[in-house]
Amino acid sequence: MSIHIGYTIAMISLSKQVGRRIKELREARNIKQFELAEFLEIEPTNLSKIENGAYLPREDKLRKIASYLNVEIRDLFDVEHIKTRDDLLKSISSILEKSNDDELIFYYKILKSYKELAL
Repeated sequence: MSIHIGYTIAMISLSKQVGRRIKELREARNIKQFELAEFLEIEPTNLSKIENGAYLPREDKLRKIASYLNVEIRDLFDVEHIKTRDDLLKSISSILEKSNDDELIFYYKILKSYKELAL
């Protein structure tokens, strides 16, 4: 894979994650999409494209979004908690693959106990 293709894939992923985070923060504050769009002086359809990860806004728009949502700009990039099921399974698998036998037993017991409590 060329560097350009790798960069493009990373930017698409970042756009999607930041877009989801903006939507999450907006909805947590009960702000309607059209209200934020109006503040940004863009069409609601363009805000929808941002929230769906079609593109990453320029820095000036990111600053305005952060300001309106009353967060720091870095909070828009705090996306570690947002993962798809596949992403979560890969992350868990990676942790387990790097674990020694005692750690695996410990993780198994935690998961088993949790599942039993949830039933």
